[in-house]
Amino acid sequence: MSRLNVEFPAEGGVTLSGWLFIPSRGDGPFPAISMAHGYAGVKEQGLEPFARAFAEAGFVVLLHDHRGFGASGGELRHDVDPWRQVADWRRAISYLEARPEVDKDRIGVWGTSYAGGHVIVLGATDRRIKAVVSQVPTISGFEQGLRRIPPDGISKIEQMFSDDERAQLKGEAPRRQAIVSADLSVPASYRTPDAISFYTQEVPEGAWENNVTVRSTRAARMYEPGAWVGRVSPTPLLLVVAMNDTITVTDLALAAYEKALQPKKLVTIAGGHFDPYLDQFPASSSAAVAWFLEHLDSKEIKP
Repeated sequence: MSRLNVEFPAEGGVTLSGWLFIPSRGDGPFPAISMAHGYAGVKEQGLEPFARAFAEAGFVVLLHDHRGFGASGGELRHDVDPWRQVADWRRAISYLEARPEVDKDRIGVWGTSYAGGHVIVLGATDRRIKAVVSQVPTISGFEQGLRRIPPDGISKIEQMFSDDERAQLKGEAPRRQAIVSADLSVPASYRTPDAISFYTQEVPEGAWENNVTVRSTRAARMYEPGAWVGRVSPTPLLLVVAMNDTITVTDLALAAYEKALQPKKLVTIAGGHFDPYLDQFPASSSAAVAWFLEHLDSKEIKP
């Protein structure tokens, strides 16, 4: 396969950047998959193996960085607005449609963690999408926040939100916190050893920084992509759920699957939230490849 650096425009004059993987065998136009990372992640953090697995199976793959992250533009860096990311993702799909290598009637989406929630929303609201794979998805920002933040920490985080809002009224830039830190005195999104290990994996210099806006945390606690899961149908939906996930929380994903309508499939894998990228990569990637082959590989698919 070949991997190209590509760019495409998004709303507000922002340029989004990504990698485009093109199969080296077979006759195009090919079915295609649009994919992106989860919360505050960049494409270099564990996603290229998935993209290559899809391309080796015969799909054109677009893996883009969210605005404000990695190689993508956006003046306020490391600010996570889920609805802006969903809107940008629609542009990624439009870009794929315009590529000569791509069959625009056979496009699927793959998302993981926070972006696993995004692809549920996209699948429910954009009928250009013909198959969805949602891996260890965010289902309810509010509910998973209740599980991950101890009760005595709620007042502290609410005070942090209030102080940030008041500071912005005075003209200050949005305040920031770490994405990962084991130091309890440092405000951070994640503290578990597996999260710290994943986010701090070696990537090219300048590709990722360990900070995010405080308001990103507020937005995450307000984000409820599981509310859309019943509307994904008739688009085929695959949920890949880790059975010991304490980040996006296993039982929330399993409950969301029950609310989803056919056609749907559930694949459960051993381990926690980050294992689909690591020890369980063969299981998570092969399940996604099989789903896309089943629902995108036929040229009989119609809009």
